Amino acid sequence: MSTTNTDVLVIGAGPTGLLLAGDLAAAGIDVTLVERRPHGLGNMTRAFGVHARTLEQLDARGLADELLATGTTLTTARLFGRLDLDLTRLPTRFNHLLVTPQYEVERLLERRAVDAGVTFRYGTELRGLRQDADGVTAELTDPEGAPLALRARYLVGTDGHRSSVRTALGLPFPGHSVIRSIVLADVRLAEEPADVFSVNGSGDTFAFLAPFGDGWYRVMGWTRTRQVADSEPVDLDEIREIARKALGTDYGMHDPRWISRFHSDERQAPAYRVGRAFLAGDAAHVHSPAGGQGMNTGLQDAANLSWKLTAALRGTAPDPEALLDSYQSERHPVGTMVLRSSGAIVRLAMAHTPFTRATRALAAHLVNAIPPASARAMGMLSGIDIAYAPAPGAGRPSGRRAPDAHLREGRLYELLRQGEFVLIAPEGPAPALPSTAPVTAKHLIRATWTDPTKSTAVLVRPDGYVHWTSN
Repeated sequence: MSTTNTDVLVIGAGPTGLLLAGDLAAAGIDVTLVERRPHGLGNMTRAFGVHARTLEQLDARGLADELLATGTTLTTARLFGRLDLDLTRLPTRFNHLLVTPQYEVERLLERRAVDAGVTFRYGTELRGLRQDADGVTAELTDPEGAPLALRARYLVGTDGHRSSVRTALGLPFPGHSVIRSIVLADVRLAEEPADVFSVNGSGDTFAFLAPFGDGWYRVMGWTRTRQVADSEPVDLDEIREIARKALGTDYGMHDPRWISRFHSDERQAPAYRVGRAFLAGDAAHVHSPAGGQGMNTGLQDAANLSWKLTAALRGTAPDPEALLDSYQSERHPVGTMVLRSSGAIVRLAMAHTPFTRATRALAAHLVNAIPPASARAMGMLSGIDIAYAPAPGAGRPSGRRAPDAHLREGRLYELLRQGEFVLIAPEGPAPALPSTAPVTAKHLIRATWTDPTKSTAVLVRPDGYVHWTSN
């Protein structure tokens, strides 16, 4: 069996794997992306929403504006018929939720990865892997079933909730099924809803409805009275009945292009790194679809990991092992937070006792009535408020999201499209960076404040978080 070498082997060509592979290849890293499905296999996927922080990450890759043209933007999210979140208050140019199918995100990310030089191997499955001090060897089968070995310095599993990488690493995936027998469909409507985005629960039933912007609507529903296996058939009549009970009407649903039944788990791997192998996206964490955070969390995993792998491979990190370990310390708590927040939303939506319905009403009232609570809810749901611990030797705002800034050289997120650290400083000689900064002058972009009164220097990571400030 012949062995092929690569710098990074990514297993799984969903959104997470595509963004990660594209980032690495754009940085000059040799990347091979393995996917068990044949290329071009249709995938009417469950994910449909792109939150503000993810749009910022896509903006830093030159893709956000093109993606916006594929869907519709929602500026207000209404939950449970009484909780309104005004997304226009988010401190970002993407102060909305974009509703667009996951396959549109994948299309743009795949094009970028191809253009960057990623090597794709479709129809190829992982059978096992082994590690040593210098790398990882993946044992695979090609589309004809013949054995194949790929040798990489690092391997990343982005292969979904049934991750073969996670299994090969011997990692558990503790958790449980939070909700069974969810029905899902893309439909046409005879009547346009008054609210662009609708989520409501009524008694033993809840439903969700949102537009794609092209005449298609995504509907998701659940009823306590029909708990059956995923393999049980589902038809449009079942979905219509759930919508009528939860939303008061089915809006004349017709002509479904896709219908499915599934269950939703809450699970998280205890470790996102084992030696030279990493997990990201659904391979590392899965949770309820409430809040639409699954794909978004995976894409942000990839944005966090890609620049760290690049720095380790380039040799620009003073302590590459500590830098790679920071992927676990930064992203694992985010995964836990998403599990809890999405779980809380779905449990409130499923409320059926007088006490739980009263709790839901009280929670909605408090969030509506207290502006800081509303801002906090929107910030966490959108990803805008996600922050990490400060870098060693640095205080706040290190670890916080860097807001887009208009600089003499252009917008910050336009400069980040080069995939490098950005140093924003006043005019004059560049300030000395801390010795712990994982960057060299060769891979540093200089930028200048437009405001001459600003005297602080800010070092921004490639994923749009502050690494260090001069004061």
